[in-house]
Amino acid sequence: MVAEAGEAPAVEPTLSVRDLRISYGGAPALSGVNLDIYENEIFGIIGPANAGKTSFLKSINRMDMFTSGMRVEGDIRFYGRDVKQLKNVYALRSAIGVVFPLPVGLPMTIYDNVALSPRLRGVRAKADLDAIVERCLQRAALWDEVKDRLDSLGSLLSGGQQQRLTIARALSQEPKLLMLDEFSIAVDPVTTMRIEDVLKELKSEMTIILVTNLVQQASRLADRTAFFLEGSCVEIGDTEALFSGGATDQRTTDYIEGRFG
Repeated sequence: MVAEAGEAPAVEPTLSVRDLRISYGGAPALSGVNLDIYENEIFGIIGPANAGKTSFLKSINRMDMFTSGMRVEGDIRFYGRDVKQLKNVYALRSAIGVVFPLPVGLPMTIYDNVALSPRLRGVRAKADLDAIVERCLQRAALWDEVKDRLDSLGSLLSGGQQQRLTIARALSQEPKLLMLDEFSIAVDPVTTMRIEDVLKELKSEMTIILVTNLVQQASRLADRTAFFLEGSCVEIGDTEALFSGGATDQRTTDYIEGRFG
């Protein structure tokens, strides 16, 4: 079964995907995906390894350009515009922040990691950059830990701190869409909960796609959730309904209840 968009407000979606097909060297990784994601919602994606979740994220902001053998077919529209037809890919990626499972710190100071994107947008005044850096580090629940060593290398931070620095850097882009791919793998449980609180606040400012292998994390955060399995989107629905026995596909229920995965 290929899920349709599921119940959601009758408004123009932030992201619209139709008949998405992804392959690597001719081997299919994801097929027949149809879904809409709306402004100011947290859209969860759950499923076991190799279900196609990360490939889905890569297709949205054209990361296939950097992935050998990756082929993306179908229709992906971001605010109504076909992402494959956009000539300014940098502008697309500036509007879509991405946080990967493991932190990817740039070889520069904590301050410069966060200030990079604003500088690329033309922000030059130190007072403006200072305000952006502090705000983004605050939002990423990192400011109190690093405010006295902003000139230190970001690579010297702990794994969990580097992940939060990655989130701060993504937020500095002022994205319209924030995609998180299993962000909590390198983060301790206490910090994970702090970041989850931040995501709940950020929902009022942007759309969030949360790929997670922790089904309870999706339950806590997502407004709607999609279940991916073996390269297909099996089902999409209201998160509370899915997690309270309202799934229409038994495989969804089995995964949520831990019978496989």
